[in-house]
Formats: sequence, C-alpha cells, structure tokens
Amino acid sequence: MIDPTAIVDSKAELADDVSVGPFSVIGAGVQIGAGTVIGSHVVIKGPTTIGKDNRIYQFTSIGEDPQDKKYAAEITRLEIGDRNTIREYTSMHRGTKQDRSLTKIGNDNLFMAYTHVAHDCIIGNHVIMANGASLAGHVHLHSHAILGGFTLVHQFTQIGQYSFAAMGSAITQDIPPFVMVGGKPTRPHGINSVGMERNGISPEDIRLIRKAYKIIYKTNLRLEDAIDQMEDLAGESKELSDMVSFLRNVNRGILR
Repeated sequence: MIDPTAIVDSKAELADDVSVGPFSVIGAGVQIGAGTVIGSHVVIKGPTTIGKDNRIYQFTSIGEDPQDKKYAAEITRLEIGDRNTIREYTSMHRGTKQDRSLTKIGNDNLFMAYTHVAHDCIIGNHVIMANGASLAGHVHLHSHAILGGFTLVHQFTQIGQYSFAAMGSAITQDIPPFVMVGGKPTRPHGINSVGMERNGISPEDIRLIRKAYKIIYKTNLRLEDAIDQMEDLAGESKELSDMVSFLRNVNRGILR
C-alpha cells in the first residue's frame, strides 16, 4: 500500500491498510488511521494524528510549523478526525503554545483546493471550505458552516454553526449561527434556511431563528438587550438556545 518512492519515517505509525502515493513524505510522530488514502507528493509532518477513512489529495502540506513569529520550535500538534476530504494544495498547520498547542479538525469535512487552516484553529464536523478559502490563526469554525471560494477569516474569529459566507467574503468579526453573509464590505443577508432545511431543522425552529435574526439586525438594540429578548424567545428550541450561547461568548463582536 506504500509506493516505493514514498518516504515514511520509522517513527510514523500507519494502519496496515493506509495507502501512500508516489513521492509522498510521512515524518516522525505522524499517526494515520485505517482506510486513509494519501495521494502523491503529500508532505505530512508530526506530531500529527489523522483518523480513519480520510482522503488526502496530491500536493497537500499537513502538520507543518505554524506561520507565527512567536513560534520557537515548541512541540505542538495537529489532530484530524475521520472521513475528511482534503483536496490539492491544501495546507494545515500545527498549533502554538500561546494557545492550546493544538490545531483540531473534526469529521466529514470537505476542504477544496488551495484552502488554508492556520495554527490553533478549531473546526467542527460537516464543514465545507470552497477553493481558496483561508483561516487565520485561532479561528473557531463550527459544524455545518460553509465558506465560499476565496473567503478570508480574521484571526480569533468565530463562525457559527450552519452559517454561510458567500464567495470572496472578508470576515473580521464573529458570524452568529445560521446567518448568511456576503458582499463588499461583507454584511449579513438573512438566515441560511436552505441549509437548515436540508439538515432536518424543523420549520418552527427556522421560524424562531428568523425572528431572532430580526431582533439582532432590525431593531437597533444593543447586542446585550437583543440576546435577552432572544433568550425569552428560545423556550425549548435547542437551535435558538445554541445561538444565544454563541452570542454570549463572542470574541470580536458580531458582524452587523
């Protein structure tokens, strides 16, 4: 399963059925789970853990040193879950000790060609990053979020679950869950009702989220007062309660 031209360090740990393509380099401290397929000309540097059934295409760079001037060769990690698809020329960097020393990626994500995940990012499950989308350091990209092609995300920004960023978005503040953004400058443009419907969120929850969006963006309330109104509205809605929890923990204010 390992091409004779590939270089696999003796201190790397690969499951028996891992496939490694021509001219790929797997370094020390790399662990790769069963069913994962590594294409040609892939470079993976440790400490990096990759789970099961991932597909990593040619010319990707996984687990390289962070692009941070404070980095001084400390031992930091990258963890990738299961069933991710990582397309050509994608780069993913390890964490820094100034954060948790960890970049972490969940399960069932799609990283299209030329995407970049910088140091200390946390990515959930079922995320899509379209071609050329890039995350700066310390970004938290929640589950089911979608970033359109060439979207850029500022460091320390949070992108909420089921949010959607149109092509070419420049995101400099937190995006609440379920919200769509786009344009130049990037602004909110309603809720991602289609994405919610496709993932089985009930019509009643979608109605409540639409009402919450109007409270945030159409009433001119201070964010704190808007959150209080949303909390009263939430009732037993898990989705709206998640939205309230997100807004109570924003890092950089929300995009408005």
